[in-house]
Amino acid sequence: MTPIIRTAHCSPRASCVTVWRVTTADPLFPGKQFISTTLEVLETKTTMSGALTRRYLQRAAMAGIIIGLLYATNYAIIAAFDSVPAEAGSLRELGRLIGAIIFGWALIFIYYSRSELLTSNMMIVCVGAYHRRTSWPRALRLLGLCLVGNLIGGLLIAVLLRFSTIAEGATLAEMSAAVDHKLAYLGDGPAGWTDLLVRAILCNFCINLAMLLVYNGLIDSDLVKCLVMITAVFIFAFLGLEHSVANSVLFGIVGIREGLDWAAALGNIGIALVGNFIGGGLLIGLYYAYVNDDRRWRRG
Repeated sequence: MTPIIRTAHCSPRASCVTVWRVTTADPLFPGKQFISTTLEVLETKTTMSGALTRRYLQRAAMAGIIIGLLYATNYAIIAAFDSVPAEAGSLRELGRLIGAIIFGWALIFIYYSRSELLTSNMMIVCVGAYHRRTSWPRALRLLGLCLVGNLIGGLLIAVLLRFSTIAEGATLAEMSAAVDHKLAYLGDGPAGWTDLLVRAILCNFCINLAMLLVYNGLIDSDLVKCLVMITAVFIFAFLGLEHSVANSVLFGIVGIREGLDWAAALGNIGIALVGNFIGGGLLIGLYYAYVNDDRRWRRG
């Protein structure tokens, strides 16, 4: 029999929620610790997005700021390596490699600063909805507020960079080229839309696979947790996968400086949001909630 500890978590403005914490892995349902931790995290987020809305928005804005700074750093690194003379040719690919690794720290900063990122919250609300710990209207409210906060933080970074020389010259050229590439998906018709959708699905699949490993209770080392998160974001950045929040920040930085086809940008973000929800919310959150649900098996 798997030992389980029953704990109750209460907040001044919310009802108590019972959390079942598995202390030993169940070989048949090894992800129950992940579910327990995710439901506990969901309760905090639901309370904040309801009773502490302004503070929740501030946490979400901080995630947007972190994404903006680290994503800009990624392109600055690519530009720096691309400008280095080399006998064997351009060092651009090495710059892409190092830039993606540095950008991987964004998820670590967000996780340890307890900031709120839309794409990881997609997984959390899907687990909660499956276990009926939240309703879809409340889940959508949480995600909507998180998106608004992420965009506010990203816009702040875009405005600050507009009045500095950080995103100029080769760095701005790299960002502009990336924007052109992302917007080209919309102009390529159904084939381009499908490509964008698949890239968005894989992007948030990687992000939330990392969060699953962080939440599942099997990794005790903070160093290993950091390596997991860096690897997930590295895959997304190096392969050119599509992240709705990162794209929004990038569009803001370039758009404020050089102008932008905002209709195409909104189209990109809309498809990326759908893909991110499928990859993180359904393929990770809903899938692992189902495969680790032992209620029917135990009743049988």
